[in-house]
Amino acid sequence: MFDIGFWELLLIGVVALLVVGPERLPRLARTAGFWFGRAQRFISNVKNDIDREMRAEELKSILNKNSGGPQEFKEIIEETSSAFREAKQAGHIVNSTSPDPKPQPEAESPQTQAKKPEPAKSAGESDHGG
Repeated sequence: MFDIGFWELLLIGVVALLVVGPERLPRLARTAGFWFGRAQRFISNVKNDIDREMRAEELKSILNKNSGGPQEFKEIIEETSSAFREAKQAGHIVNSTSPDPKPQPEAESPQTQAKKPEPAKSAGESDHGG
């Protein structure tokens, strides 16, 4: 940024000490450091934004040179999605978003249980439990 060496910084410090005084110099240094850091972050952000835009422009120009442009990408996407639809209709692809349905035994209602015949009792069994 600036080409300021040790002797220049020392001279600025001595002048600031004489002008501001020893009581207010730490607060002045803290405030100056705050604003200097803020300016550095701002400049860094601007540089990063410019660099990002330049890379995006380079990428667009490379894509336009090497391919037929966005239309070619749309065609590739359309071909892929139509092939996927055909494979899905043919049954080669199972819907991966939902698990395979497993047959669940139906819960028996009290009416269904009442209609079922009871198993036949053997000769040794009795109703009295004894």
